[in-house]
Amino acid sequence: MKIAVFGVGGVGGYFGARLAESGEDVAFIARGPHLDAIRERGLRVDSVLGDMRIEPARASDSPVDIGPVDAVLLGVKTWQVASVAPSLKPLLGPETFVVPLQNGVEAAAVLAAELGVEQVVGGLCGGFCFVVGPGHIKHIGGATFVKFGELLAGIAGANPRPTAMDGGSAGIAGANPRPSARVERLRAAFARARVDVEVPPDIRVALWMKLMLVVPFGSVGAVARAPIGVLLTTPETRDLVERGMEEIAAVARAEGASLPADAVAKTLALLDGVTPSGTASMQRDIAAGKRSELDEWTGAVARLGAKHGVPTPVHSFIYASLLPLEQRARGEIAFD
Repeated sequence: MKIAVFGVGGVGGYFGARLAESGEDVAFIARGPHLDAIRERGLRVDSVLGDMRIEPARASDSPVDIGPVDAVLLGVKTWQVASVAPSLKPLLGPETFVVPLQNGVEAAAVLAAELGVEQVVGGLCGGFCFVVGPGHIKHIGGATFVKFGELLAGIAGANPRPTAMDGGSAGIAGANPRPSARVERLRAAFARARVDVEVPPDIRVALWMKLMLVVPFGSVGAVARAPIGVLLTTPETRDLVERGMEEIAAVARAEGASLPADAVAKTLALLDGVTPSGTASMQRDIAAGKRSELDEWTGAVARLGAKHGVPTPVHSFIYASLLPLEQRARGEIAFD
């Protein structure tokens, strides 16, 4: 497949490198010193699952240079999705589809509003991956996976893509369409690249389950300034993480997502098994004084909770506590 990775950060760089290493035609869209290093020395990935260097790597800062592809993996920060969406258009042909890899439950709707729902699927990924220098990605482990699927009726007003088997659409909110031919092609490409890949029956449930996995520990970690191993072995912060998960489960169900009854217990068990030194990207950005995904993570839980009358005291308090740092990072306020 011809695949463009737009935003070669930790996860974009990692998954793009895996696909390129396995023989897919991958183009990387980056900028600045990161782009210069990829052009000059290739893309280097140090991974607990095997190191890689993609050299030479096809890379550019202009989607026009790349042209239409079969699929686009969008690896930018969640708060950048709306601003970069128009830039994706040169990558789109009639059958191209965009896979957002951001944490959150709203990225697909934002993209569909700009590009058209037929050119967007729901997507998410996992893995502790980050940029350590220009052209250099480090992957330290954790649950590393990618999931994607056709949008269901009722998500951003979308109608499901016709399936490969029957050419029809599910037609009702909450329906579970079978995987389409285009989604199956990308699934097979990831499988050849030895990536843990899944096409869930309901991508909406998968998105909320991922939000439950990363947002509570990322939010609590940003306040506590501690890695996940410390958060989960300290009773007080572990309780905050678990209560944050319960808030997300309640909001998800109010939004119409059919989460399993044991969603919180399963998610907490998953976190107990991850690399103890792991931190969330939002936590790292806030610690570095950078703009973060606070509004799209913690803030979204509080906002959607308020919409449905679902109490979210953990997320609401943490959002208010971190908002001054976020506003300073955006240049909206100044303080020492």
